[in-house]
Amino acid sequence: MIHSVEAIYDHGVFRPVEPVVFPEGARVRLNVEEKYGAEPSAVKPAEGEIPTLLERMKDFVGTVHDLPPDTSVNLDHYLYGTPKRQ
Repeated sequence: MIHSVEAIYDHGVFRPVEPVVFPEGARVRLNVEEKYGAEPSAVKPAEGEIPTLLERMKDFVGTVHDLPPDTSVNLDHYLYGTPKRQ
């Protein structure tokens, strides 16, 4: 039987986000897919290539908080005062 369990890796241990029902000592197989927290700095351009926007902006990723939920749709409204699209 296959179960999908979201977990946090903490000090060498995978800690489930929600309670799981397994007998104590049960052997399981983990197929790990990183969901959040990928290191943009690990992506580096090859020698002589122009860096991507992500590579150039890596120091700013995740630094802005508390934006309105419609910022991506109404960016011009928030920057220049144009009418909102939605």
